[in-house]
Amino acid sequence: MPIEFIGYIGNFNASEAIARSGPVINRQHIAAAAAIHENGGFDRALLAFHSTSPESILVGQYVTSITRHLKLMIAHRPGFTAPTVAARQLATLDHLSDGRIAVHIITGGNDQELAQDGDHLTKDERYARTSEYLDIVRQEWTSQQPFDYHGKYYKVVRGFSEVKPQGPDGIPVYFGGSSEAALAVAGKHADVYALWGETYAQVAETIERVRAAAAPFGRAPRFSLSLRPILAETEEAAWAKADRILQRAKALRAAGGERLIRNGSEAPPNEGSRRLLAAAAQGTRLDKRLWTEIAALTGASGNSTSLVGTPDQVADAMLDYYDLGITTFLIRGFDPLEDAFQYGRDLIPRVRALVAQRDKAAPREAAA
Repeated sequence: MPIEFIGYIGNFNASEAIARSGPVINRQHIAAAAAIHENGGFDRALLAFHSTSPESILVGQYVTSITRHLKLMIAHRPGFTAPTVAARQLATLDHLSDGRIAVHIITGGNDQELAQDGDHLTKDERYARTSEYLDIVRQEWTSQQPFDYHGKYYKVVRGFSEVKPQGPDGIPVYFGGSSEAALAVAGKHADVYALWGETYAQVAETIERVRAAAAPFGRAPRFSLSLRPILAETEEAAWAKADRILQRAKALRAAGGERLIRNGSEAPPNEGSRRLLAAAAQGTRLDKRLWTEIAALTGASGNSTSLVGTPDQVADAMLDYYDLGITTFLIRGFDPLEDAFQYGRDLIPRVRALVAQRDKAAPREAAA
């Protein structure tokens, strides 16, 4: 089965272990990250969204203008742009980029962050609104005649878009969220369901739940896993590198240098973070080489678990996730540019080769 790699293009150079500096939109950093990902064999790159961040669709327009092949996964939060307008914005960029756009729907599990944009719905209400939002977006993309929509949150009369996505399959919809309300929406709408870097057991459980939610709609979503690989020439050196990252992250937090990362002592507001913290509670090193200490330090406020080892060891662990049903890996490092270069050089080719070997062997094994 085809394997997909998604990287991450930030608006500036920063991570849990690197203090932010410079302008909030650093075009030189964005351009460097885009070039590294395009030349490194990544299929896509994520452009993130936060209630205080630059607007992801506009950043996406810039990135597509300076690249030729790299596809994008643009994080987008429903509820703040009319769904009819958002559908046309994304379809327009799809045309201008020659079909290189996907959208990552992030409803948002943090009430305080949502309030920064004036949204005071409950989390379950936000997911219900997201479902209506995506109903309308998909009709804008596909309907050949004006349509009406009457929901609780949206009412559209004779909605229609002259601009449709380029490809026959439309714009791929990636979707994240681990609560019961989120899974119900994922089952109906997600082309690709995105998980954070959980244990093998947690991933297998979530895949089963999402497939069950999708079955009534006759849908079969693919699955994406987000990880922060830490690579070195030897396993010992990789774990030493992980410890240096942890110490830098602790020092940065102590100095007050993390502006947008929640205090690890606070109760997490979303189910995805609670799941990562549940994994971290089992130990700092789980399964073959899943490392949880950054998740524990930050309260699992985002993609924060790692696979640690040599490129061959990490690729082998990623193949285990592939066997569970993961066909997309979103990988980003704690040193955004250097790590993205290393992933393209040392990790992505190894994983692709292992997947090709596994897929080639599968028919022979089935016949035997």
